[in-house]
Amino acid sequence: MERTVARVALFAALIAALGLIPQIVIPFAGGVPITAQTLGIMLAGLILGPWRALLAVLVFLAVLAMGAPLLAGGRGGLGVFAGPTVGFLIGWPVAAIVTGWLFRMMAGTQGRPGRFQAKFWPGVIASIVGGILALYLFGVVGMAVVTDLSLAAATLAVLIFIPGDVLKAVVAGLIAQQAARARPDLLE
Repeated sequence: MERTVARVALFAALIAALGLIPQIVIPFAGGVPITAQTLGIMLAGLILGPWRALLAVLVFLAVLAMGAPLLAGGRGGLGVFAGPTVGFLIGWPVAAIVTGWLFRMMAGTQGRPGRFQAKFWPGVIASIVGGILALYLFGVVGMAVVTDLSLAAATLAVLIFIPGDVLKAVVAGLIAQQAARARPDLLE
């Protein structure tokens, strides 16, 4: 139990720390910046698994809602849940679950603790499906609602994020692979 609490807290802190990397504001993206924090969501899913990753993201979002300036650019408080990034914030827990679940299924670790062999491509694919596709579903809808963009216009606006998010998925796959080599028990 203590290990779970420590890992959840560690990944909530990792997501917050990735917010220290300066954001890139894209004027035509409805006010949604490019940040490194989605890398933390992907890593949480890959390393913690779906349910612990969910807990880590929920802890992060709770502290954010209480006013801590944890988002890139020093944003925090309830106001961020009324801005153009609300769909992405709501999608983070789902992205973490999908990433973790898909990675466990693809890497063959479901129900077989102690036999985990991390693979690079399952990590990348799970990160793309969970950390990009599932996340963008929520992000596009949230952006469309808050900015009065049509769903088509919001979808076009988020296309600018895809190259960077694919790069984050590759980095997440590499980190998960190396973590499994160093500490196979870490990913059980």
